Amino acid sequence: MKIRDLDLSQSPVNSEHQALGLPPVEDYVSHPDNHPVLRAAMWFAVATLVSLLLFLAWRLFFGDHGGVTGMQIIEDTLTSPVFWSAVAVGFFAQMIDGALGMAYGITATTFLLGAGASPAAASASVHIAEVFTTGLSGISHVKLGNVRKALFLRLLLPGIIGAVLGAILVTQVDGAVFKPFISAYLLLMGLYILSKAYRQRVLKTREPQHVAKLAVFGGFVDAAGGGGWGPVVTTSLLGSGSDPRTTIGSVNFAEFFLTIASATSFILLAGDPGTWMLVAGLVFGGMFAAPFAALLCKKLSAKTLLTIVGCLITLISAYNLHSALA
Repeated sequence: MKIRDLDLSQSPVNSEHQALGLPPVEDYVSHPDNHPVLRAAMWFAVATLVSLLLFLAWRLFFGDHGGVTGMQIIEDTLTSPVFWSAVAVGFFAQMIDGALGMAYGITATTFLLGAGASPAAASASVHIAEVFTTGLSGISHVKLGNVRKALFLRLLLPGIIGAVLGAILVTQVDGAVFKPFISAYLLLMGLYILSKAYRQRVLKTREPQHVAKLAVFGGFVDAAGGGGWGPVVTTSLLGSGSDPRTTIGSVNFAEFFLTIASATSFILLAGDPGTWMLVAGLVFGGMFAAPFAALLCKKLSAKTLLTIVGCLITLISAYNLHSALA
C-alpha cells in the first residue's frame, strides 16, 4: 500500500494526532487545494439540488392539487405543528449527522415515529429529505476542506453498487434479519473507537485497507436495513486509525450520491400530503443545520470527535441489539 504524502510539520493538529495514536494529516488536508474532481462533484451536487428545488416548486404551483392552490398549501404547512416538529427534528438530526458523519436516518426516523408518524411516512420522509441534507452538508464539507479526494472516490462507486444490491435484496428478504448482526458489529466498533480516544497507540502511516469492500457493505446495509452508511463506514474507518475530520467529511459527501441512488423510488409517494409535509420540515431544518454541522466538525478536536462518535454508536447499537433480541 502506498505511503501517503504526509504533512510532518509540528502543527497543533499533528501533535494532537500523535497523542491519540493517529497518523499525521496529509499535506493537501493541512493545505487544502481546490481539486478539480471535488470541484466537479460539488457543482454536480449544487446543480442536482437546484434542479430538484425547481421541480418541486413547479409541481407545487402548477401541479393538480384538487383545486387547492400552491399558496394555500404553503400557508397550511407553515401553520401546521407537524411541519415545525419536523423542522426541529431535521435540524437536530443533521447537526448530529453533519458533525459526526452518521445517524441522520436513525435520529430522524426515531423522532418521527415517536411523534406519531406511520413507519411508511417516516421512512419516505427521511430518505427523500436526505437527498437535500446530504447534498448541502457535502458541499459545506468540501468548501471547508473536510473532504479527501482519494477517500471520497474510493467510497463513491462501491457504495452506490452496495446500495443497489441492498435495494434488490430487500424486495425479496426482510432487511430486519440482518439488523442484530449489524448492531453487534457496530457495538464492538463503538467500544473500539472509545478506546482509541483514551489510549495511545502506535502511529499508522498507511491508507486504510479494504475501503471498497467496506463501502459496498455500508451501501448494502443502508438500503437493506433502512440506514447505516454512516455508522458502518465512518465507524470502521475511524477504528482503523483514519483522521476523524476528513473521514467524516468524505463519508458525508459520498452519502449524497449514495442517497440519490437508493431514494429515487420514494418520489412515487408524492401524492401523500402528510409525507410531503414531513419532508418539507426535515429538509428545511436539515439544510439550515448542514453548514453549521460541517463547521462544528472542522472545529472540534480529534479526541472530542472520537469520543462523541464512540458514545453515540455504542448507545444506539446497544439499544438496537436489545430491541432485535427482545
